[in-house]
Amino acid sequence: MDTEAQPTERDRSSRPSDSEQTSDPGGPEGRSRFALVSRVSAWIPGGRITLTLLTCLLFLLFLSTFVMRPFQIPSGSMEQALRIGDRVLVNKLAYRFGADPQRGDIVVFDGTGYFGHADYVKRVVGVGGDHVVCCDKEGRIQVNGRPVDESGFLYPGDSPSSVPFDVVVPDGTLFVLGDHRSSSSDSRNHLGSPGGGMIPVDDVIGRADWIVWPFGHATRLQRPDAYAHVPAPAAGEAGAHG
Repeated sequence: MDTEAQPTERDRSSRPSDSEQTSDPGGPEGRSRFALVSRVSAWIPGGRITLTLLTCLLFLLFLSTFVMRPFQIPSGSMEQALRIGDRVLVNKLAYRFGADPQRGDIVVFDGTGYFGHADYVKRVVGVGGDHVVCCDKEGRIQVNGRPVDESGFLYPGDSPSSVPFDVVVPDGTLFVLGDHRSSSSDSRNHLGSPGGGMIPVDDVIGRADWIVWPFGHATRLQRPDAYAHVPAPAAGEAGAHG
């Protein structure tokens, strides 16, 4: 006679399924991670609170180094879009994957050797190959023969430029101006300096995408439509004038 106990339905239902066994958060791997965190916390003064703060700081450092960098506006050269003391977030990935700065972008760049030993924020007016002239008979800037209506961002009462210029932007560089032209030292003022006032694209830190402080002035910075109809530069023009 077979005397081995046979499992009842209740016995079967009480056994954990394979999926329950493999998804157990308290399995060896989970316990190992927990033990590691506990050992590190015990070693660091302040325990888990300190470990959490250090993790947050490392994350912020990673963001600031590779993704987004906060930047405080030091002067009124970009008013009214950017005011003194505004904090903006600079997108450091904007031009890192094959994309290039576009006319109308507000960029932050390292001006060492060109403008001075500091970081600057300006608006891109000309990119490589562009023929930028000021001013036409109506006092407007022209890019590749097309007048640009800057009324949407130019500081009220300012003219496009009190300094005449006629330049072709070399490939790999940018011609930049401040929106508050009467209070901005920009490409116009460095035409005779090394680089001819042009900023190498490689020295661009990133594109200013957001104003985050003060909260009452917080907004996303959009590329204006003023440059939307500017034609592409004539083939070979950069080389002829560069």
